[in-house]
Amino acid sequence: MNIALPVIIVGGGLAGALAALCLVQQRPDVPILLLEADETFGGNHTWSFFDSDVPDAAKDLIAALNPVRWPRHTVRFPRRKRTFDFAYNAVTAADLDRLVRTRLPAGSWRTGAAVAAIHVDQVVLKSGECIRASGVIDARGPTGPMPGLELGWQKFVGIEFAARAGDAACATVMDADIPQIDGYRFVYVLPMAADRVLVEDTYYADGPELDINAVSDRVRTLADERGLLGKEVRREHGVLPILIGGDPDTFWPDDDPVARLGMRGGFFHATTGYSFGLALQNAVDLAQRNGPFDSASLAQWSRALFARHWQSMRFFRVLNRMLFHAAAPAERYRVFEHFYRLPFALVARFYGGVPTAADKLRILSGKPPVPVGAALGALLRR
Repeated sequence: MNIALPVIIVGGGLAGALAALCLVQQRPDVPILLLEADETFGGNHTWSFFDSDVPDAAKDLIAALNPVRWPRHTVRFPRRKRTFDFAYNAVTAADLDRLVRTRLPAGSWRTGAAVAAIHVDQVVLKSGECIRASGVIDARGPTGPMPGLELGWQKFVGIEFAARAGDAACATVMDADIPQIDGYRFVYVLPMAADRVLVEDTYYADGPELDINAVSDRVRTLADERGLLGKEVRREHGVLPILIGGDPDTFWPDDDPVARLGMRGGFFHATTGYSFGLALQNAVDLAQRNGPFDSASLAQWSRALFARHWQSMRFFRVLNRMLFHAAAPAERYRVFEHFYRLPFALVARFYGGVPTAADKLRILSGKPPVPVGAALGALLRR
């Protein structure tokens, strides 16, 4: 294949950067240009994942990101605590930025390149520069409302402290045995190194508003209570969509001429908000596809991925209706407390977005953790 113009990937966050890395590794014949508005790739984030989220074709790539790995992880609720002998992993934006700069050839990436407009054959920067393209992929994060979607929100503030965790081999991924504020609230405690711990305060809330200073104060209080308060190494925050319902054709019309990846394309787990596994799988799929890399073909390819993903998330949207419409905000933790009674193999398939029919029956079995009438109303609601 001889492509004179590059495939331009707009947005150097998780999805765009992974797509560029996979293309460079597996399709060096396809010239690319990765554009990022900020000065670094990936922002300031930590992405967590299970081993099952990593396709075989991407294992070398993930190893190069130097993930932090915990052989065990724990969840905690007022009436349930479980520790799973199942690995949990995390990678940081700093390592993603390093890998992009190391592996992408000179001239195939640019930072400080804010985009004003995207067309099928070119990208216009805010500086006025026009860059011609054979194909264009929009991998920017959403900059406002996501049209056509009914959403709840997962919002968080995390602070990494210079401190030592009691058990550096175990990650706490969901500690909800704390006062419930602004919906379902839980805490991550992730030992990032022998002398660094990330404490993250997370909320499943009705609105996206995030008081960063107030939540940061809560993080410091939690860290102090648990003997983890030390010098602040860095801070991160974010607001992620949780998909309750909506019209996929309004969100992404099938005649949209530009391909999408990442949050811009709705590629996130409807209930957890996680996007790492999907971003990685879509990047591998992009690099392994046999079709042409013009904008029309890429748009058709990515829209088909979205249609399949939307269908696969149907069960999760039902659960989210129960979570947001049937449970009082301060009682939402009961839904997850009830869920974590199940075998971990099922839990892993749930987080991977691939529960079986039997899994779905087991998840919905037993006494509902919310009022029966409200639960039935949420389950039947379209």
